[in-house]
Amino acid sequence: MSAPITPLADRVVAVREEAKTQTASGIYLPDNAKEKPILAEVKAVGPDVKGLKVGDKIVYKEYSTTELKIDGVEYLLVKEEDVLATVN
Repeated sequence: MSAPITPLADRVVAVREEAKTQTASGIYLPDNAKEKPILAEVKAVGPDVKGLKVGDKIVYKEYSTTELKIDGVEYLLVKEEDVLATVN
């Protein structure tokens, strides 16, 4: 799936990973008890982004994103400087 958004400058478009619905011990969590994950997969990168590529899994600052919902998919716009790490 490619992103219907083209980021500018040092921005990255990513899709947040699904929150866990079950604990390690097998208890199912209601929607309001789930934490918003801070892990996402990069779907598009702007022309000034140097350290990331499409397909990377990233950890980002939780409150520094812009959320945009298109065709039922929630995309995140994140500045490259707000990406804290990549996950292997």
